[in-house]
Amino acid sequence: MWSSPAASTVCIMFGIMCDVRHVHSQSISIQRKSDPATDDSIKLQEDIQKAIDQIHSLSFGGRNTRISGGSDVNADYAAFANSYAAFRPLMREGFLDDLPKTLVCLLSGRPDCGLEAELTKAVSLELGAPLLTLVSALGPGGGGPCAPSGPAGILQSFVNVLWSLPLSGALLSGAVDAAVMYVSNLLGTVLGGPMDYVKIALQFGIGSPSLDGQQTCEQAHYVVGGHSVVSLCYCPIICHNYSISFWIRGINHNVNWSFSNSITNILLDVLLPAAQTACTYPGSDCLNPPSVAFQRSASEARDDGETARGVLLRCDRRNLAALNDTLCADILAGSRAGASPSVLTLCQALGSLGTEQIEQVWSNACFLAQTLVSPLLGRSSACGVGDARPSTAAAATPPNATPSGPASYAGVTKASNLKQLACDYNSWAQGEAADAVLISLCSDNQREEFAKRVCGDASLMRKLLPDPLNRWLYGYCANSSADPGYMVSQFCVYEQWMDQPFVPVEPPLLEFCMSLDGGRLTALMCEHIPFFMLVFANPANGQFMPNCTNRPPPPPFPNVDLSLSESCRYSEWHDVTQITFDVLSQCIGFDQSGFTKEVCANKTFLNSLLRNPQNAWLESHCNSSLAFLLPEPTEPTGMMGWCDFQTWGERQVDDSVVGLCWQLDQLAFRENVCCKPSVFENLLRNPLNMWLKSVCSDMKAIEAISVLPQLCRYSEWTRPIIVDMTELALCTEIDPLNFTAQVCAKDTVLQNLLANQDNTWLIKYCQNHSNPDLFPGGNGTPGAGLPGFNPADQCQYSSWSVALPDAALLTLCWERDQSSFVSSICPNTGLLHLLSLEPSSVWVGNMCTTYTNHNTTTTNNSSNNSSSTTANPNFCLAKSLVSQFNWNCSADFTSACQPGAGQNMALQVMVRCWVEGLRSRVEDLLTPPVAKVLEEAVSTAVVILLALEEVQNTSLHVTENIRQSVLTSVDRYFDTENNWDEKRVLLQCFGRVLTSLMQTSRDVTSEDRFIKEYFRLPLSSLSSVLGAAHITTVRLILQYYSGNKNTLKLPDKYLPTMLSVLFQTQLVKEASLFPELAPLMAAASPADIEALPSLQDNTNVRESINRHLEAMTLDQRRAFGMWYSRVLPPSLIIRGNQSLIRDTGNLIAHLPFNNFQHLSPAQLLDGLDVLQRNTLTSLKQEFIAHSLIGTYRNLTAQDFTRLGNLTCLADPQGLLVYKRTKAFSVIQDTVMNCTREGLRPSGYLISSVLLNSTEFTTPSLLSPGRLAEISHLLPSLGVTFLQGVSPSQLLAALPALVSVSFSPVQASIILEKISSITPLSAPGQLQRLGSLLVGLKTETLLTLPSDRLLASLPAMAQLKPGLSPTQVNALFTKLWGFADVIGWQNDVEPFLFWTPLVSVLPRIPLLLNNITTVSTKRWNTQQAKAFFKEVLNTKPKLNEANLLSLGTVGQGVSCKVLQELFQADSSLSSVRRILSFFRQQPGPLHTSLKKCLIENLYQFEFFFELIKDLGAEIALSVPVSTIKKFPTDLMDTLRRTIVQDPHQFLLLSRIKQELLVDKVAQRMGMYTGVFTEEEFRSMGIMATFVVDEVFMQLDRSFFMNNLDFLQELCYSKSKMDIVAGILLEPAAFGPIKTWNHTTLSQVGRFLLFLPDNKLQEIPLALMTLWRIEKLFVSQHRWERGETGIHCSNENERQRSFEKRQFVLQFFLGFLKINVLSPTPMVPTCEILRTTSPSAWTPSSLLSMPSAAFSNCLELMGHDPFLVFYQRSQVLQKIKQIHGPVSSFSQSVISQLGGLAIGLSPEELSSLRLAERSSVAALGAVTAWSNQQLSALFAAVLNSTQQSPSQLDSSTLVAMGHIVCGAKTTEMSYFNALEFSKAVLWLGQLRLSCSEDQLLALVELLTHRLAFGPMSSWGAAVFIEIGVLAAGLPDMAMSALVSEQIEGLTPAAVSMIPPDKFAVVFHQRQISMFSYEQAAAVTKEQLAALSDIQRTALAMVLTPWEDRPVDFRGKSLGLALSHSPLCLTVGLLMLLLLPCPGT
Repeated sequence: MWSSPAASTVCIMFGIMCDVRHVHSQSISIQRKSDPATDDSIKLQEDIQKAIDQIHSLSFGGRNTRISGGSDVNADYAAFANSYAAFRPLMREGFLDDLPKTLVCLLSGRPDCGLEAELTKAVSLELGAPLLTLVSALGPGGGGPCAPSGPAGILQSFVNVLWSLPLSGALLSGAVDAAVMYVSNLLGTVLGGPMDYVKIALQFGIGSPSLDGQQTCEQAHYVVGGHSVVSLCYCPIICHNYSISFWIRGINHNVNWSFSNSITNILLDVLLPAAQTACTYPGSDCLNPPSVAFQRSASEARDDGETARGVLLRCDRRNLAALNDTLCADILAGSRAGASPSVLTLCQALGSLGTEQIEQVWSNACFLAQTLVSPLLGRSSACGVGDARPSTAAAATPPNATPSGPASYAGVTKASNLKQLACDYNSWAQGEAADAVLISLCSDNQREEFAKRVCGDASLMRKLLPDPLNRWLYGYCANSSADPGYMVSQFCVYEQWMDQPFVPVEPPLLEFCMSLDGGRLTALMCEHIPFFMLVFANPANGQFMPNCTNRPPPPPFPNVDLSLSESCRYSEWHDVTQITFDVLSQCIGFDQSGFTKEVCANKTFLNSLLRNPQNAWLESHCNSSLAFLLPEPTEPTGMMGWCDFQTWGERQVDDSVVGLCWQLDQLAFRENVCCKPSVFENLLRNPLNMWLKSVCSDMKAIEAISVLPQLCRYSEWTRPIIVDMTELALCTEIDPLNFTAQVCAKDTVLQNLLANQDNTWLIKYCQNHSNPDLFPGGNGTPGAGLPGFNPADQCQYSSWSVALPDAALLTLCWERDQSSFVSSICPNTGLLHLLSLEPSSVWVGNMCTTYTNHNTTTTNNSSNNSSSTTANPNFCLAKSLVSQFNWNCSADFTSACQPGAGQNMALQVMVRCWVEGLRSRVEDLLTPPVAKVLEEAVSTAVVILLALEEVQNTSLHVTENIRQSVLTSVDRYFDTENNWDEKRVLLQCFGRVLTSLMQTSRDVTSEDRFIKEYFRLPLSSLSSVLGAAHITTVRLILQYYSGNKNTLKLPDKYLPTMLSVLFQTQLVKEASLFPELAPLMAAASPADIEALPSLQDNTNVRESINRHLEAMTLDQRRAFGMWYSRVLPPSLIIRGNQSLIRDTGNLIAHLPFNNFQHLSPAQLLDGLDVLQRNTLTSLKQEFIAHSLIGTYRNLTAQDFTRLGNLTCLADPQGLLVYKRTKAFSVIQDTVMNCTREGLRPSGYLISSVLLNSTEFTTPSLLSPGRLAEISHLLPSLGVTFLQGVSPSQLLAALPALVSVSFSPVQASIILEKISSITPLSAPGQLQRLGSLLVGLKTETLLTLPSDRLLASLPAMAQLKPGLSPTQVNALFTKLWGFADVIGWQNDVEPFLFWTPLVSVLPRIPLLLNNITTVSTKRWNTQQAKAFFKEVLNTKPKLNEANLLSLGTVGQGVSCKVLQELFQADSSLSSVRRILSFFRQQPGPLHTSLKKCLIENLYQFEFFFELIKDLGAEIALSVPVSTIKKFPTDLMDTLRRTIVQDPHQFLLLSRIKQELLVDKVAQRMGMYTGVFTEEEFRSMGIMATFVVDEVFMQLDRSFFMNNLDFLQELCYSKSKMDIVAGILLEPAAFGPIKTWNHTTLSQVGRFLLFLPDNKLQEIPLALMTLWRIEKLFVSQHRWERGETGIHCSNENERQRSFEKRQFVLQFFLGFLKINVLSPTPMVPTCEILRTTSPSAWTPSSLLSMPSAAFSNCLELMGHDPFLVFYQRSQVLQKIKQIHGPVSSFSQSVISQLGGLAIGLSPEELSSLRLAERSSVAALGAVTAWSNQQLSALFAAVLNSTQQSPSQLDSSTLVAMGHIVCGAKTTEMSYFNALEFSKAVLWLGQLRLSCSEDQLLALVELLTHRLAFGPMSSWGAAVFIEIGVLAAGLPDMAMSALVSEQIEGLTPAAVSMIPPDKFAVVFHQRQISMFSYEQAAAVTKEQLAALSDIQRTALAMVLTPWEDRPVDFRGKSLGLALSHSPLCLTVGLLMLLLLPCPGT
C-alpha cells in the first residue's frame, strides 16, 4: 500500500497532462450520479471547491513571480507544501486502493471518473508548472554555469575526506556493507510494483516481435531513436545499432542479460567521466573525437528512414501492443505469483478499456514522461553549441490540450533535443560561417533536410567548402539524396576550370565530379589534352589517372576523319561565338601545326577568340606554340612522327604534343622522357608540363617491370604475413619511391613487415628515405610538410592514458614524431595495454618491441629523460585508496596509475574494487525474491537508459558497457534454447542488432559468435531469415562460410537456397556484395542466375563472373549468358566496336545464339582468344568457323593456328582456296589433330585435305614412325591400305595401333600380319593388343590356355564395341569348362551377363558357398532366378534380412516368396527397405517381378505413399488405370521420378507413353494457354509426348532459344509436322527462301521434318555437300543416342532415311539428270561413312575407283537400307574386282554382310565359309530365303568338314539365322549341350525356322545335359531360350503355369503360329500375360482367338476398372462393351503402333 504523500505526489504528476482546459475564473463542472445529494457529498463538494480555490491562489502567485523574475525554488517548495496541506484532509479510506483505476480513467479521458479523480486532475493541472520548474532546477541546467570547477571541487573534497577518515578499512567496509544491505533489501521490497508498471508500459509501446503469416517480422509497435535505432528489424527497415525491442524480447523470454557489472560501469562513466577533448569532428584539426560518432556511412544512413527518427518523443501512437502481449496477461490469469495488488488493479482497469482508450492512456502517459525527462537530459544554456541555446525545461502539450501558461512553455516542445535547435540553415547562409562540428552533427541527424538545404543549395555549399574541415561535404553530398544533375551543373563546370588554368583542381572536387559525372569527365581527360594537363598539373590528382587504353584511339594525324576535318576548316570560322572549347581542343590535338599557323599566327582572329572569357587559356597556348612552329610534314605521317623523343632535350616541345605522346605509348614515354633527366628537366620548364612529376615518379619501373609484380606485392603485405628480408631489400633497390610510398607511409604494412625480426632495419630505412614533402620526419624536421599539423601541440602523449587517440592521430604522431612517440609510449606499459585493446592500435606493442630491440640505447635514454621529470613515479591515488581500506581487487590499475590520470579515473577504479568485494559478501545475503527484483530493475533501467541515449543523441555510456555481456548472454541462449522458432525470430528480427554488437566488441572470438547459428537453421526458415538480414550480417555470414566451409556439414540444398535468397534480396540493394558471392556461384541454380538483378554494367560484377565461369556447369554458364543478354541485344552487338568480345570477357561466349550470331567477323577475329578459352556449343563453334573462313580469303597461318580445331568445322570449299599456301600446311595439321582427338570432321574435308595425299598411295614406303603418327587415319584408309602395309611396319607401330578403333575385318587383317612374325599366344601378347582384340579369330581363342585368356579379360572388357557373340561364347564356354572357374569370379565378372545358363547351373551349389562374393556380381535375370531357386531349396523360409543379404541374386526372387515377405511384415518401413533393395539392382528388373510388386503393393492402404520409393522402373509398371487415380501431388512425384530417370519411360510402348503423359498433363493443367518453358522443362523427356493441341501452343521464344536442346528429343510424325510449321512461321525463321547458312545450322536435323516441297525451296547454294554431310551426321548421332534408339521403330527409320536420300540426291543434282548424262558426283569412302551408301545412286557407287570401292565394301555390307537393285549392281562390281564368288576370300565374305542376299543359292553354296567370322557375317542377315539358308548351311558343313553333331556352340552362335537352313533330321543330330550353350544368343533372334524345326530344337533342350524335361523348366529357362519357346509342343504349351508363362519373351509369343496360339492358350493363361507379352500378339494370332480369349487379352492390354477400354478415348475414360468387333479394332490399333524395344 502506498503512503499518502506518495499517492498525492503521483496524482499531482499525472495531472500535468490531463485533458482539461483550465479557466481560472470558472468553476469546474463535475458529473455526479443522479442520487439525491447527501450532507456528506455536499460537504465534500465544498471542500473540493475550497481546495481548488486555494490551489489557484498558490498557482497565480507563483506564476507571477516566475514571469517577473527568475526561478524561485523556495516558492515552489512552499506551493507543494500548501497544496498537500489542502489536499490531505480530503483523503478518504480506500482512495489509495482505487488510485491505479482512477489514474487509468483520467488518462483515458473519460468524463465519469468520479469526484476524487476530478480533484486529482484539478490539483495536478494547477501545480504542473511549479513541478516542471523544480525538475528543471534538478536538471543539468540547474546547477549553475558549466565550468568544471564545481564538480571538481566536490570530488576533491570527497577525496580529502577519504584520506582523512580515521576509521580502519574493515570498520568502514562493514558500515558501508550494512548500509548497502539495508538499501538493497529496501529497494527489493519497494521496486517490485514500480518495475511491473514500467514493464507494462514498455511492453505496450515496444511489442515483442513475432513472425506474421508471410514469415516476416511484424511491423514494430514502436520505433525508437533518430540516430541509430529502430524498434524492429522489419524487412527494409534494418537496425543500425540497437533495438529496444531486442531487450524487451529478452526480458519477456527470461534471458539473463547479466547487467549487474554493466550498470556499475555505466554509472561510473556518467558520474565520473574521463577527461575528453572538446573537439567532436574527425578532421585534420581534430584528431580525437568523442566515443559517440556523429558520422556514418551512406549505406548505414540509408537504412534509417525518416519514419525511424524521434518516435520516442511522439506520443500520438496508434499501433500499441495488445494487452495479452504484456505482463497483464499473466497477472490477470493468476500465473504470476507475488504481483502487487495495485498492479492487478491497473491491469483490470486497462482490461476494461477499448483499443482507442488504451491508446489515449498511452499518449497521455507518454507526454508526462516526455515532459519530465526532457529537462533532466537537457543541456545548460551556457553550454550550447553556437548560437543555439536549448531551453532548460520542456513541457509537451497534447494535441487536444490548450497551453495553460505563457507562450514560453508552448514553444518548448518544438525543440525537444539539440538537433532541432542547432540546424538553422538560414543563419548559416546569412551570418558568419557555421561551426564545422555543428554542420557534421546536422548532416548525421537530419540527412534528408540537410541534403535539401545544403547539398541542394550551391551558394551555401560554396560558402561552407572553403573551410578545410568541410571538404567532406563533397563526398557526403555525392552519396546523398540531393539531385546529382543539379550538383554537377554547379560544381563540375569544366569550362570554368579551363578559364582558370593556374588554379589547381583540388582532389575532393575531382573525386566529387568523378563519382557523379565519371563518364563525361573521363572522356574529357582522355580526349582533350589541355584539360588533361590542367587536371593533372596538381600531382595530388594522380590517383584519378584514367585508363584511356580501352577508349577508341584518336584518328592518326594528319589524316583526320571527315567530321574533324570539317570542324577544323579555319577559313569558315566566321562566327567566333560558335567555336566551342571542344572544337578548339580537338583541332589543337589533331592539327597542331595548322592551328598554330591559321589561328595563333592570326592576331586579329586570335583576339576575337580571346574576347570569350572561356578561351583565356588559348593565349598561353599560342605563345608557346609560336615559339616553336613545327614544319609542314613532307608526307603523311602517323602520330608516332610527333614523338621524336631524341630531339626533345634540345628544343621546346608543345605541351599538347607531350600529352599526346604520353597517351599513345606510355612505355616508350617513360623510357625516353622520365628516365632521361635532360629531356625531363627541359619539359618541366613549361608550367603546363608539371603533371609529368606524377607520371614519372617511378624512374625504374621500366627496367623492373618483369620483377616487380612477382616480388614487390604490396597489396599482399597489408595482411599479417612473413616476408623475407632479401625480397624487401631488392624492392628497395629496384623500386625505392614506390616502396617508400607503399611501405614506409603505411603503418599497417610496415608493422606487418616488422613482425619478422630480420626486418627491423626498415625503421632506419624509412627514416632516411621518406620524401620530406609527403612523409614528414624524413629530414629530421618533425611535422614538416603537413600544413596545420603540429606534433608538439597535437601529440599530447600524457593525455592518451585518459582518452585514447583515434587511429588517424596515432598514425600521424608515429609518422611525424617518431622519436617522441617511441620515448613516450613504449616505456608506458599501462598505455600500451590500453592500446592493445583496440584493433586499430595493436601494432604499437609490436612496434615498441621491435624498436626497443633495434635501438636500445636511444630508448633507454628517452626513458631516463622522461623519468627524471616525474616527481613521484610510484605514487598512484587509486592504489593508495584501495590499500587504505584493505580491499583485495582484481581490477587493472594501469590506466588509473598513469601520469595525467585524473581523480575520476582513480575513483572509478576504487568503486569497482569496492563493488567487487561487496558482491562477494552481499550476494549470498540477499533473498532470491529480492535478488530477482533487483536484477529485473537493473535490466529495465538499462533498457530505459539505452532509449534515452539513442533519442537524446548523447552518450550515457550504455552501449559500450553492455555489449559484451549481451553477446555472452545471447551465445548462452543459443546454446541452451532448443526451440528453433524462437531462435529464428531472434536471428531474423534482430540479426542487425547482434551484428552491430559483435562488430564493436573487443572480444577476439566474437567473429564466430552467433553467425554460426545461421548455418544451423532449418532449410524451411533459411529464406525468410536471410531475406531480412542486413548487408553487414550477410557479409559476416559469407566470411564465416569462407573460413569454415571445410568443417561445416550443410544440407545439399543449403547453399543453393542461400544464394537464391541473397540474389533476390541482398544483391538488389547492395551490388558490392557480388564479389563475395562469386566464389559460391557454382552452387546457384540456373533459374536464380537468370533472375539476378541488373548488374551487367557493373565492371566488378562482370569481372567476378568472368573469373568464376570456368568452375560452373554448362547450364549455369548458359544462364549467365541469358542474364547478360538483357543488356546486350543484337542492336548493340551490331553497333559495338571491334574489341567488344575482349572488353566483355568470358560472358559473351555464353550469350544465347540469337544474340551471338550478330557478332561480326571482325569482332570474332579480334576476340577469338576469349572465345577459345570457353566451352562453346557446337552451333557457336560452327558459326565462328563459317563466319571467319567464309568471309575472309586472306587468313594467315597464324590465324589458322588461333582458330585451332574450329577449322575442322568449316566448309571444305573455304579451306581449299588456301592450297599451295603456307596456311594450308597448318590446315592439314589441324584436320589431322581433329581426327586424332575424335572430332570427326566431314568426310569431304578428310578426303580432300588428308587422304588424297600421294604418300598414302604406297603404304609400304611409310616409316613406322609415320605409320604410328597417322594410326588414327588407318580405319579411313581402309582394308586396301592395310593389306599393303608390311608386318614389320605394323609390329613397330603396334603401341599406337592398339588405341585406334578398327572394324573387326580391319583388325583381323592387322593381327594376321602381326601373327606371321610373332605368336599371339606368347605371354602378355594378348594384353598388348588393345582394340585389335576385336579382330582376334575365334579359332585362335579356342586354342589359348586358360591363364592367357584370364590375363586378357580386363583388356577385352574395355573394348568398345566389344567382342562379337561368337567370340564371347567361345571364350566363356571354354573358361566355364574349367573347375577352377569358381575362383575366377572377379576375373570373369565383366562377361557374366553373357555366360550361358547351362554353364552356370552345375556350378551354382559351389558358388553359393561364398554367397558374399556371388551377391555382388552382375548376373542376368535367368542366372539370378537359378541362384535364388537353389537358395530357397536350402532355406525354404526366407525373411526380409535374408532377402536383403542376397544382393544381386535378389532380383531372381519369386512372386510367391515376395508375397510371403509382405504378409510377414506389412509395415511401411519394411516395404520401403525392400523397394530400396530392388532399386539398387545393377540391371533391369524382369517384367514379372515388377508386375508382382505392383499387384502386392496395391493392396496396402499406404500404396500412394510408396510412389516416391518405387523408382522410375517400377513406377512405370503401374497400370494407367491406377495412375489415373493419382492426386496432383502424387502425379507430380511420378513426373519428377520420370524426369530423373527418362530411360525407363523410353522403354514403354508409344501408346502407354502418350496415355501416361496425358494424365500428367491433365493434373498439371496444361491444356489451356501457352505451353511455357517452365512446363516444358518440368516434363523432361515426356514434353514431346503431350497431345498435339498442347504442343502447338509451345512458347515460340523458348523454341527459338533452345533448338539444340529440342533436337535431342523424340517426336512422332504429327509432332514433326508441328515443328516444321513453327520453323516456317514469321516469328521463327520465316519463308525458306530467306534462310541462310546460320539458319540451317540452327535448324539442324529439324530440316528433315519439312515436307519435300518445302525442302526444294532451300537455295541450292546453301545445300552443299558439307551441309548435307552435317545433316546426315546429326541424324545418325541422334538415332544412335539413347533417345533415338528407343524413339523410332523400323518404319520411322525408313521414312527418315528416305527423306535424307531425297535431300542428297536432289541438291547434288542426281534427280535432275538424264539417264545418259554423266554422274554429277562420285563420293569417296569417307563421304559414304558420313552419309550412307544407300543414299547414293548405284551409278555413283560404281563410278568409285576400285581401291575406294573395296575400302567401303564392309560399310556397304552393313547398310540396312540398300535395296535389291542397288545390291545387284554393287555385287557385279565386287565380282569384277575379286573374281567369282567361289574365289572370295574370308575377308571379302566377312565384309559382304547384307550384300550377299543378292547371291543365288548356287553361288552361296560355292562360298568357302571356313572361319567363324565369315559365317557370323552371313548369319546376322535376316532376309534369307529358305533355299539360300539351306545352301548356306550346306556350305558351312562343307567348308568346315564337319557333320551336324560336330558343330560346337561358337559355330552355332556364328551361324545365327543359318541354323534354320538345317533340316529337321540334321537338327536332331546337334550336340544338345553345345546347342544349349548357344541358345542364349539364338533365342534373341527372330528365327525364320518352321514349326517343326523349332520343335526339333526344343527337343534338344530337354536333354538331361541341357535343361531336362520341360515340366521342370522354370522362368529362368524360358527367359534363356527366348524365341525357341515358340517350338514347345501343344500339350506342353497348354500346360504352362504362371511361373513359366512369366518367362516367355514377347518375341516368343509373337512367333507362335496363330492356330496353335488359339488352341494352346486358355483364357486363364492369357490373363496371366504381362502387358508386354499381350502387346506382342500379332493380328493373325488375334484373328484366330475366340471372343473370350480376346476379352482376356483386352483385359491385359486395357485394364480400366475391370472393363476393356478403347484407346481412341485416351484419357476420356470411356468404357466399351464386350463387343468382339470393338475389341478387335482396339487391339489392331496396338498392332499398328509397334512397341519399340519389344
